[in-house]
Amino acid sequence: MTTPATPQDRRQAPEADLLGSYESPIPIRPATLGDAVASEWTKIRSVRATVWTLGVMVVLMLTIGIGTALLLAMNDGNLAGEPALALGFFGVLLGSICVITLGVLTIGSEYGTGMIRTTLTACPSRARVLTAKAIVFFSLAFVVTTVTAAVVAGLQTLILDGAPASVGDWLRGTVGVGLYVASLGLLSLGIGAIVRHSAGAITIMIGVVLLPLVLAMFMFAEDLRGLQRFLVDYSIPNQFGALYGTTMTGTGPTGWEPLPLMLGLAVLVMAGAVSILNHRDV
Repeated sequence: MTTPATPQDRRQAPEADLLGSYESPIPIRPATLGDAVASEWTKIRSVRATVWTLGVMVVLMLTIGIGTALLLAMNDGNLAGEPALALGFFGVLLGSICVITLGVLTIGSEYGTGMIRTTLTACPSRARVLTAKAIVFFSLAFVVTTVTAAVVAGLQTLILDGAPASVGDWLRGTVGVGLYVASLGLLSLGIGAIVRHSAGAITIMIGVVLLPLVLAMFMFAEDLRGLQRFLVDYSIPNQFGALYGTTMTGTGPTGWEPLPLMLGLAVLVMAGAVSILNHRDV
């Protein structure tokens, strides 16, 4: 036996029919990686840390690179048959600290402010979030570093009378350096995601850059000569030098070899960061 409809039921029925027939004019579709990339691009270009860190890097590269060339030109410096663009090494080495800082802050600042909760609520796929951050940061760091390195190399070549650089030298000193610095920043992003603390992650990355050379300087024992040579050969400053064709030793990576080493390490750390992030709370 059916229960007769009450007056209240009869009043609510048209409202339910009206709500059930409503269709939103906004198209509903699943979120994609492109949406996450657009969100991360909005974040990274709207915070002051990006302007300050990359701005300081550009100033360091231009000032040190051009300043070194001018000093050599005024003192009739002899490049001993080396291309002038190799002098960009000093500015890039210091400028890379700025990229390291920005790489850590890209994820670490969200943990510091609690914004990471909002990010992961809007995009629950943690792998997608880190992938989008990596794409945006890597692209930005690569473009800024490559363009600045190319400007510095061109000005140094005009100021100094060095040996003509080959096409390979130009590619390594511009595109190669840009890719290497961006990969180093990507490694910083992964460390920042694992540590979840900006100051701690930046300290770790500065140690990665400088500690191998510092340790090698104090290895006086004969039994440690092999380890000392390894630390010097594969230190980040020496790998920068390899891209410019001016290594500290003759036994380490040369030419383009430092690039796959750093990129492989960065990808490995990022994969570890994704795995850790998937297995722990925010």
